This record gives sequence, C-alpha cells and structure tokens, in this order.
Amino acid sequence: MFWPMFAIAVGFLGIAVLGVLAVRVFVEAERLGRQVDASARRINRAAEDLEHASVAVGRSADAL
Repeated sequence: MFWPMFAIAVGFLGIAVLGVLAVRVFVEAERLGRQVDASARRINRAAEDLEHASVAVGRSADAL
C-alpha cells in the first residue's frame, strides 16, 4: 500500500511543480510583451523624428 500512495504523492507534486512553472512562464511572457510594446513605441517615435528631420533637410537643400 505504500508504493501506490507514494506514486500518487509524487504525481501530485509533479503536477504542482508544472503548475508553478506554467505561472512563471506566463508572467515572463507578459513582461516580454510589455517590453516589446515599449520598444515598438520607441522605434515608431524615432522613425517619426527621422522623417521630420529628413523633411527639414530637404527644405533647407531646396533653399540653396
């Protein structure tokens, strides 16, 4: 009777460990998503700044 109870306990602990790891993966995936979103916003802002700067350079080149 000891071995079946031991197997059930080990199985339960294995499922508990997998649950904890799944939660950790979910939290890290959410954090990564927030970082990707922030990076995309910074890249878009830099692209807009570059576009405005190129327009200004184009206007000054036309004035010469």
